[in-house]
Amino acid sequence: MADDAGDKSEAPTPRRRSESRQRGQVAKSQELNAAALLLTAMIGLALFGQGIWQALLAVMRSSLSGEGYPSIDAGMVLAALSAKRMGAALAPLMVSFLIVGVLVLLAQVGWLFTWEPLIPKLDKLNPIAGFKRIFSGHSLVQLGQNLVKLSLIVGIAWMSVRSVIHKIVFSHTLEFEDIFPFATSLIFELALRLCLVLLVIAVIDYFYQRYRHEKQLKMTQEEVKEEMKRMEGDPVVQRRRREVQLRLATQRMKSTIPQADVVVTNPTHYAVVIKYDADSMIAPKVIAKGMDFMALRIREIAAGAGVPIVEKPELARGLYADVEIGHEIPERFYRVVAEILAYVYEISGRNLGPAPVPVS
Repeated sequence: MADDAGDKSEAPTPRRRSESRQRGQVAKSQELNAAALLLTAMIGLALFGQGIWQALLAVMRSSLSGEGYPSIDAGMVLAALSAKRMGAALAPLMVSFLIVGVLVLLAQVGWLFTWEPLIPKLDKLNPIAGFKRIFSGHSLVQLGQNLVKLSLIVGIAWMSVRSVIHKIVFSHTLEFEDIFPFATSLIFELALRLCLVLLVIAVIDYFYQRYRHEKQLKMTQEEVKEEMKRMEGDPVVQRRRREVQLRLATQRMKSTIPQADVVVTNPTHYAVVIKYDADSMIAPKVIAKGMDFMALRIREIAAGAGVPIVEKPELARGLYADVEIGHEIPERFYRVVAEILAYVYEISGRNLGPAPVPVS
């Protein structure tokens, strides 16, 4: 993604975020990983340092004494034993590094597994694009951040060693057993100060990476429109589909409504078309229904075909909500529908027949 957001002022869509995540483009700070691992090293040395020191001391004593390996084979055995001893001493520290590294990564980006960042991309070999990345705004920010970090590290290191510089210069005069404790103490103090500084830098860098990632994800209005087209379909196609569906529904109603007995309306929002044949039906059926514009079309078709229109708002709403097209009406509507049909048949001179009426 380009560093320059240009006129990208729109918030990214969920699809844009998901695609970016699948490509491995997430907000994370390598500085936070480094600071966490340094802090882990300090805690690990405080907890396991004595064991590591004792193992290292034993290995060096065995190696420098020259005892036990007069031949090459014996020397290889000693080397293997030394490696095993040091491995056992360092194992807790190494496991701590692994656990903390994984936890920090999960805390930043969550669970994510993708091979896409490892796939070679030819556009990265483009020298022009490479120069643009080198001299981009992000590269300048990164350069300034590295210079500040380097200055702080050098300053902290100097503050840590200047009070003991004479001991460092004359460390060759110390006894063998005194060199490592001195070096360990100096390194631990230096690492503690560096860790505090790096943690502050890492937190700032993490929020900067999130800001930068969010800025890269932003979209132009045209991109949002294209994204909505892909997610919901082209509006032109959708409008065309609705027009076709409306035309087909109107054609069906033109052939169905003239066969109906009555149209029950809200009067304007709902329209339900009812048909009843005493010889072939157990109860009246809803053969068409519509809301708003479709209700208007039903009334127009019914008026043109001479089908009676009766205003019964509660009945129209109930039938529209509870009865699907082609289904018989529920028993709770029998009485009121029978009254409407009786009224319509009385006007038209038709015989209602054995209309269903529930027993009270």
